[in-house]
Amino acid sequence: MTRAATVQRKLAFTVIGWSVGLLLFFPILWTLLTSFKTEGAAIQLPPKFLWFDWTLENYFEIQRRSDYLKHALNSGILSVGSTVLGLVVAVPAAWAMAFSPTRHTKNILMWMLSTKMLPPVAALVPMYLLFRDFGLLDTRGGLLAVLMLVNLPIIVWMLFTYFKEIPGEILEAARMDGADAAREIIYILAPMATPGIASTLLLNIILAWNEAFWTLNLTAADAAPLSAFIASYSSPEGLFWAKLSAASTLAIAPILVMGWFSQKQLVRGLTFGAVK
Repeated sequence: MTRAATVQRKLAFTVIGWSVGLLLFFPILWTLLTSFKTEGAAIQLPPKFLWFDWTLENYFEIQRRSDYLKHALNSGILSVGSTVLGLVVAVPAAWAMAFSPTRHTKNILMWMLSTKMLPPVAALVPMYLLFRDFGLLDTRGGLLAVLMLVNLPIIVWMLFTYFKEIPGEILEAARMDGADAAREIIYILAPMATPGIASTLLLNIILAWNEAFWTLNLTAADAAPLSAFIASYSSPEGLFWAKLSAASTLAIAPILVMGWFSQKQLVRGLTFGAVK
């Protein structure tokens, strides 16, 4: 009787899990299907799920109208570059907070996290004026700095959490052997926290890739990433749903592929230190 109840419970949780997964994935699936429809079929009511005339015209039109590879390259440079810069700053900061805490450490961490609660539009005007005066508008360098600073609190918090799980005695032994702070971080701390650092890297690449507010307001053409590429298909004449869906599919495809192949590392890093 108990075994039958256990099997039924597992089956129920499996059904619930698949249902939630399909519900979360459905917008992506619908976007993908819409990208293969004509503009007329995309707005047809009631909508057709699979039984429509499939076409690749939207993708051909996008290639004729926009430079997808340029926008994708900008997104890759901005997301990876800003995350790497963030790690360079956050690793020493998280190391100091985790292994040399002061009575103000918690307050500093909370202050850093509070910056994520500020509506971005509140800082848009001063940020725009700074970019204009320093000649950083529509430049990769300016966006790299902004995206790094925007995601820096999350990077520090994640690394701080992972570093706290590492026994401090190991680092003390390294210091007794003559290791300075740089060698301690590079040769002792970083290898032990590789899963956590990798998951932090992957998660923040995704966050930077999906950032739209700053990239739309601080770029025009030269440094515009895929978020601007998608926004270009919203025009005063209206929304072209099929072409917009094709542009969205091309924009999310690289990050979906990266997430698919790195999901094991991402899960391993996010559960790092959960079981002792």
